[in-house]
Parts: sequence; structure tokens; C-alpha cells
Amino acid sequence: MNERLPHAIGVDVQARYLESESAPEQDRYVFAYTVRVHNRGAVGARLLGRHWIITDARGQVREVDGEGVVGEQPLIEPGEAFEYTSGAVLETDLGTMRGSYRMQAEDGTPFEAPIPAFTLTVPRTLH
Repeated sequence: MNERLPHAIGVDVQARYLESESAPEQDRYVFAYTVRVHNRGAVGARLLGRHWIITDARGQVREVDGEGVVGEQPLIEPGEAFEYTSGAVLETDLGTMRGSYRMQAEDGTPFEAPIPAFTLTVPRTLH
């Protein structure tokens, strides 16, 4: 039996360091991340809000809550995906982000979609 779960959201993230916007001498490290939210469920789901937990290399934790993503609250139909790019600024050259999306299925059911942890890091150069 290969029945789809009604509410199943997959999240993939690709992060990159923005050297041109960073100022390491001022402890300012800027990162962009592109998120792809894929509806693997059987019903459409609207992304209502987000909760991020951002941790830098010093163990400093910052939490961010907000409505939607990049000013939108997209409805993602089964088999479809929504992709967006956003950014984060850290005071260290290494950190992690993780969190969850607050979703509501078209059938009215609220649910959380976890965002797996990913790393924000400055690429190292070998000499």
C-alpha cells in the first residue's frame, strides 16, 4: 500500500557565504540560503509562518518568528514546491540554523513542518 500522508512537507536548504557583503574585521558574516519547500502530501498546504533557531560559533542563540516567508504565504499543492532565498547575519564565521514552518492544510488542519539543521560557514582556502 503506497498511500500518501495527507500532510507531508519536505524542506531542502542550500546556504552560501556572501563575501562581498561581509566584514570579518567587524564580526559581520552574511549568508544567503535558498529553501525549497516541497508538498509530498495528499492535500494542498499554506505556509503561514516560520520559526528559526540561529546559533553562532560562540553558542549565542537567536530565535526569529514571523508570518509567511519573503512577504508571502504560499499555497503549495500536492507534488508542487515553493522556493525562496533569504539571508542571515552572524557575528562568527560559523553557525547553524534550524526551525519549522507553521502550515495549514486545505482541509483546515494546522501542522508543523520541521526545517532540518543546516550549516552557515565561511569557505576555507588551502594554501
